[in-house]
Amino acid sequence: MSALTPPEGLLEVGRIGKPHGVRGDLFVSLTSDVESRHAVGATFTIVESAGHRILTIATVRPQQDRFVVHFEGIDDRNDAEKLTNKFLYAEPVESEDGLWVHQLIGSNVVDTAGEAWGTCTGVLQNPAHDILEIEGGLLVPAPFIVSTDGETTVINPPAGLREALSGE
Repeated sequence: MSALTPPEGLLEVGRIGKPHGVRGDLFVSLTSDVESRHAVGATFTIVESAGHRILTIATVRPQQDRFVVHFEGIDDRNDAEKLTNKFLYAEPVESEDGLWVHQLIGSNVVDTAGEAWGTCTGVLQNPAHDILEIEGGLLVPAPFIVSTDGETTVINPPAGLREALSGE
């Protein structure tokens, strides 16, 4: 396995931005809304040329749409700069209420009437809400998702949405 290979079994949950100040603080953008991901004591794995490294949050505070984080052992700007643009990986968090991108992508999308819409090929981030991208170019807003089990995603779109999206 290459040292730059993402850790097996972990999900990408964020990215480290630029340093903030001179004491090792960093801007961090998380793609997860799970509160435990941005709490003191939360751990992440990063990939470096020498291998994988674990980072633990020592302090954290919200800053607009991201966080200012101080990781244990990163105590000056030089150390912080070495982490800029590193992706953060973490264990999947189980939640019965949550929708997870890794479960949506590749799932077969069907509506509540049982009609197949196709395979989910991506999830697009959008300021209002995420959007399912379905093969053939159909885009379905995430609020219409009823459930997913990783194999099948059930949606409940309003009448006429499919026709409006496909131009039929």
